[in-house]
Amino acid sequence: MRVILIILFLHFSFGSIIKTADGSDWNNSLLNTAASASYLSSLEKEIILEINKLRSNPSKYAREYIAPLANNYKEKYLFYPGNKPLPTKEGVRALHECVRVLKKQSPLSLVHPSKGLTKAALDHVKDQTVTGYTGHKGSDNSGFRERIERYGKWDVRIAENIAYGGSSARQIVIYLLIDDGIKSRGHRKNFLDPNFNKIGVATGKHPSYEIMSVMDFAGSFKSK
Repeated sequence: MRVILIILFLHFSFGSIIKTADGSDWNNSLLNTAASASYLSSLEKEIILEINKLRSNPSKYAREYIAPLANNYKEKYLFYPGNKPLPTKEGVRALHECVRVLKKQSPLSLVHPSKGLTKAALDHVKDQTVTGYTGHKGSDNSGFRERIERYGKWDVRIAENIAYGGSSARQIVIYLLIDDGIKSRGHRKNFLDPNFNKIGVATGKHPSYEIMSVMDFAGSFKSK
């Protein structure tokens, strides 16, 4: 079965209240904010590290990891290294647009793992592992807001990205960044939202796409 990545986006905003260098190598000791989070798997930690690489230096991330993939398109298929060809809707145009946006983006604050947000993300993974469904709505009709509020109190803003498929943390993050076929580029906007400081990540098996990854974001989060 061909493994593809489906990207889904939903964003909830709480009113309008907002609380208020480029080196040759990545400083992983600084960027790996999830290193000591024992409740996260290695893949989940790697996803947070990739997001922090992106946020700490969007232009560098675009140059090193996204722009080179332009040579891997054949018509509307992306031949991602180490994975099967991925059919796209927009072809290489979406990648070029993503690179342009990231090169203009200023560095952002890092995101730090939250156990409560991770529990919310894991609830959705466990649910869809059984049902085989896709999307943000759970089999109990919960949305990501309801799942997040089971485990604590959030402030500023919340959002959720979901990916189905992908062979590595970097591939998952890059595909969501390119946001092929998503007119609003909502996944990319979530990754680049300056108001997000907390993140929960959960990954697991999916009956149709082998793997799924849920990322829940919040401006702040206080666990129960």
